Amino acid sequence: QVRLVESGGGLVQAGGSLTLSCAASGITVAPYMGWHRQAPGKERESVASMAANGITRYADSVKGRFTISRDNAKNTLYLQMNMLKPDDTAVYYCHYRSGWNYWGQGTQVTVSS
Repeated sequence: QVRLVESGGGLVQAGGSLTLSCAASGITVAPYMGWHRQAPGKERESVASMAANGITRYADSVKGRFTISRDNAKNTLYLQMNMLKPDDTAVYYCHYRSGWNYWGQGTQVTVSS
């Protein structure tokens, strides 16, 4: 059974940093691994992704501020978020796609101005 568990969210002031973690079990490297977010009243959007070969992609709104990475030994996906803005406030979800779509339960990130 695949399970993704996010952690690391919280309340931070604008300009601050947070690191989100996604601990995976039942699955190791997937063809697609990524982070999505959903703000109140908005659709869920892709923030950053990593292919199995390590190629990464970022939404234009977070380029230069967010970094996706993976620790294979810990089977954990990370999202380092720097220079946070109030517009980054959302629930952040970990997403693995390997035939099926697997989602974590989400972690709240709130950025105060």
